[in-house]
Amino acid sequence: MIIGLTGGIATGKSTVTTYLESQYNLKTYDADTYARHAVLPGQPAFTAICERYGASVLTPDGQLNRAWLGNQVFSNTLERRWLEQLIHPLVRQQYEKIYQQFNTTDALVVFSIPLLFEAEMTDLVQQVWVVWCTTGQQYQRLMVRNSWTQRQCYDRINAQLPLSLKMLWADKLLDNSGKLPHLYQQIDFCMRELL
Repeated sequence: MIIGLTGGIATGKSTVTTYLESQYNLKTYDADTYARHAVLPGQPAFTAICERYGASVLTPDGQLNRAWLGNQVFSNTLERRWLEQLIHPLVRQQYEKIYQQFNTTDALVVFSIPLLFEAEMTDLVQQVWVVWCTTGQQYQRLMVRNSWTQRQCYDRINAQLPLSLKMLWADKLLDNSGKLPHLYQQIDFCMRELL
């Protein structure tokens, strides 16, 4: 069984995966890790990004300036789509390798993929869990966690499919709009059903 964990930005996906790892010893595979690896110096995606944006996209030590790039792509739909078309296939390749390892076993693993629906990776999971909170909470969390302006939060939240749609397509919903014990109880309930 492969669980596809998704949701909106700052809804609590990392909180859920941390709990699943610590309480249930589940192996989780995070799309953000693969996306970050894809843009390391020496990787083909890194070269393509540098060719498109020039020296502005680099930090003084030659790394990708993720904050600068984020501001470019999240304020321009065409640029964001270009980057996604570059990165999504690379992330998918990593998940396909892992899928081959686990799809014929009894193992229970988690694919944490923020853009599960947007990147069309639902075929790689057997069950979709969507963690959600209110839009106001997303803004609040992003402003505290990332020190982003309201505009930066808006651009990133609205770059993803609406949470309401993701929730419609979910097999399981995890409400993270309240206290953590309430979220953990929901995870425990879902796990009891599976196990």
